[in-house]
Amino acid sequence: MKYVGAHVSAQGGVENAPLNAMEIGAKAFALFTKNQRQWKAKPLTQESIDAFKKNLKLADIKPEHVLPHDSYLINLGHPDRDALQKSRDAFVDEMERCMQLELPLLNFHPGSHLKKISEEESLARVAESINLALEATSGVTAVIETTAGQGTNLGYSFEHLATIIDQVDDKSRVGVCIDTCHIFTAGYDLRTTEACNETFSQFEESVGFDYLLGMHLNDSKPDLGARVDRHQSLGAGKIGWTAFEYIMQDARFDDIPLVLETIDPSIWKEEILALYQFAA
Repeated sequence: MKYVGAHVSAQGGVENAPLNAMEIGAKAFALFTKNQRQWKAKPLTQESIDAFKKNLKLADIKPEHVLPHDSYLINLGHPDRDALQKSRDAFVDEMERCMQLELPLLNFHPGSHLKKISEEESLARVAESINLALEATSGVTAVIETTAGQGTNLGYSFEHLATIIDQVDDKSRVGVCIDTCHIFTAGYDLRTTEACNETFSQFEESVGFDYLLGMHLNDSKPDLGARVDRHQSLGAGKIGWTAFEYIMQDARFDDIPLVLETIDPSIWKEEILALYQFAA
């Protein structure tokens, strides 16, 4: 079964996110549990935590179909030791917030080498960061998101993901989120059924579907291989509808959060309905 939603607002408190998801007919959603562009945040209050859990039940959405996203400031592969430690501390805080909300997943961008260390060394730092975070927390899985490879960002190849996972000690608490826009602009074609077959075969060979714990469903403004991260509404970009029909009809993508981050929230409800029609 497919569980589709969108990255909804948590403005006014995390407890509002499930209600915002319910409004658009979502059966999954993503959220930021704090301001994604600030290092510090007020702790979650017990009142807010209790209201979040209550509203999640009201929306009839399971915790495993919620895909929280960490702060954009965090760089778990940072070349500078002090900056790396700041990111690691912030990442543990993000995981602890998921623990408080009883959410089992935390999605994050792996990091950037900033041209100061090699990709291999930076990937090793990401893995070490994950190991430290998993040791400091419990019940939350670190979900590595694929990237477009813009600038010095890691995670633009399936091999990057495999390299990180290989160095994570507790493999039961690490997974992957595929962003369709990101992998497309990183060079993995999705425009035809044949292209989807090839791309997801490569994913299976390099990483494995056992590690796929979520997806971001986005069309792409840039062309294949442009290495630029610019989302577009479904069917309105360079990917087209075929990939999303493919995903909705393939059992390998069952029972994980399938989350829209497309550019026009006013049509999320229609996009969700269109995706479910493919599944039917």
